[in-house]
Amino acid sequence: MVGTGFRYLVFAAAAALFSSMALAHDGTTLPYGSFLSGLTHPVLGADHFLAMLSVGIVSAQMGGRAIWTVPATFVLVMALGGVLGWLDVGLTALEAGIAFSVLALGTVIAADKVLPVPLVMSAVGIFAVFHGYAHGAEMPVVAQPVTYALGFMSGTAFLHLAGVLIGDISQHYALGKIILRISGAAIAALGGFFLVGAA
Repeated sequence: MVGTGFRYLVFAAAAALFSSMALAHDGTTLPYGSFLSGLTHPVLGADHFLAMLSVGIVSAQMGGRAIWTVPATFVLVMALGGVLGWLDVGLTALEAGIAFSVLALGTVIAADKVLPVPLVMSAVGIFAVFHGYAHGAEMPVVAQPVTYALGFMSGTAFLHLAGVLIGDISQHYALGKIILRISGAAIAALGGFFLVGAA
């Protein structure tokens, strides 16, 4: 009896969560305000989440100034991409670009090779345009653009920081490095899956 009641409670909570998420993506409603709506956009999307986390991990693997220059490049260029998406300038292959970013970043994590910082910054800058464009294009019409942008930039920065911490901690242990590389391969595989779905 208790088990049945618990299952109903879990089902009700899940239904409420998913209905709230559906409302959050409705352009005419904004139940949590502009900032929180922007904040949750990169966090709740699996492709955005994995890419943002991976940027932080890659920067930690590289070490040195890359720990902050690579994520900072992503956030700043993503803001520009957000403006382009808001203006609807017609960027094509949006989902494919986002999926490829997950595939590429996962591959770099799995390879665990130190790449030139300018090359990585350029790559994440290109990826950031696609992610930012998606955030801007999917902004609810009732949202305050600047507040919404601050939200998705904050969410992205938080995920970058989490990735940096994961990458940095893993670098101090042999097993951690192995697990990180396996995780990178899994992220790359998911990126490939997203890419097939975007085709």
